[in-house]
Amino acid sequence: MSQANIINLGIQIVPKSKTLDTYALVDKAIEVIQQSGVKHVVTPFETVMEGTQEELMVIAQKAQEAVLQAGADEILVYYRMQIRKDGDVTMGEKTDKFQ
Repeated sequence: MSQANIINLGIQIVPKSKTLDTYALVDKAIEVIQQSGVKHVVTPFETVMEGTQEELMVIAQKAQEAVLQAGADEILVYYRMQIRKDGDVTMGEKTDKFQ
């Protein structure tokens, strides 16, 4: 697999805080992803990004840090990735037929 292959990465960050609103904390992670410029789709359960694994993991780590810096006591992070050995994976190949 080439490092430059495009993958899909779904990330769900579940913040824990005794005093802060969960949705407001999640919004901090989504802001990081939006500002990154990568193709992404926000869903009710996770945000899916499209790009190289290397760039998406950097963005994911920044999103995690943003939630912690916003005041979360701890976070649970769930990743789902689709990686193709000899080619790119795009969101469009799975969802464009529904547009």
